[in-house]
Amino acid sequence: MKFSIDATDGKARATTIKTANSTIQTPVFMPVGTVGSVKALDAEDMLEILKTDIILANTYHMYLRPGDEIVNDFEGLHNFTKYNKSFLTDSGGFQAFSLSKNSKQDENGIMFKSHIDGSKHYFTPKKVIDIQVNLNSDIMMILDDLIALPAEEKRIELSIKRTTKWAKESIEYFRSLQKKGIGEHQNIFAIIQGGVSKKFREISARELCALDYDGFAIGGLSVGEANQQMYDTVEFTTKFMPDSKPRYLMGVGTPEDLIENIYRGVDMFDCVMPTRNARNGTLFTSFGKLNIKAAKFKLSDEPIDEKCDCYTCKRYSRGYLNHLYRSHELTYFRLASLHNLHYYLTLMKEARVAILDGRFEEFRKEFYNKRGV
Repeated sequence: MKFSIDATDGKARATTIKTANSTIQTPVFMPVGTVGSVKALDAEDMLEILKTDIILANTYHMYLRPGDEIVNDFEGLHNFTKYNKSFLTDSGGFQAFSLSKNSKQDENGIMFKSHIDGSKHYFTPKKVIDIQVNLNSDIMMILDDLIALPAEEKRIELSIKRTTKWAKESIEYFRSLQKKGIGEHQNIFAIIQGGVSKKFREISARELCALDYDGFAIGGLSVGEANQQMYDTVEFTTKFMPDSKPRYLMGVGTPEDLIENIYRGVDMFDCVMPTRNARNGTLFTSFGKLNIKAAKFKLSDEPIDEKCDCYTCKRYSRGYLNHLYRSHELTYFRLASLHNLHYYLTLMKEARVAILDGRFEEFRKEFYNKRGV
């Protein structure tokens, strides 16, 4: 991986990340393709219409179905999915958290029951890397111990101790594989934990950022804390993260969350929100959210957003999309997902231009003014 900082404006950064498969300009939003596919969309949609340079797939889900060894038989995610740009693969730690009734952590890893058939599986730091080597992702995330908030101090302390222990095991193992010629073109990120505690965030950040990782993520946020707590925690944590490597905030979030955390120095984001909300009838626009289910749109011949030049807005009306949604027509999912992802991706491009031009603070104010905030 090659990483360079193109410009800064306050704490906001415009950077370039080069992997073996694409050049990624940040700030960047990574659409979530949990099982190797962004829901309702295919590789052509991602490459030709949305022109994405990186998407996310999930280690836990790909391991269970179709199985990482099957993906390896196809020489990795790129050939398997026909998406030939970069993949980032999550570690499975979040799934252990979100499926906590079916999982149990110990000092060495996470035991979980498959949500598909109830079979038992055990993820260790090495196991998670082996899976991601088979997936051949460009950026792999290590196993971490994620907890819900609020949490007791003892549990947060245990979380960062485990996360550091697993991080040391992960980087040592992965670098040993690379010396053998395995995963030579792959990159690896660690995940900083610590809840909303400044004490534990500093400990976790200092311990992890001292290790030989290609980039660093902030995990364990947007899991029950207030928005301002999240923003304050990110602002505090980035102080201990190296300027010379990518910064990734995991699982966040709303357009407002993206703008606020770019302002605080974050480069990379992912979230299911744009595609999930699209499927549920909520569309993102320059003026805020729009509920396409509303009866008032039945006769509207306007696009979702007159200022949007996405595939959907250039072709279809609110009235038609309202009809598709109410008719449970599958075409709706594609058109709505294309629009929401286009909005997110365009927001990131505009933020980058504002940073390069030294007017990010002005851009941030305009963003809120359009929403009447």
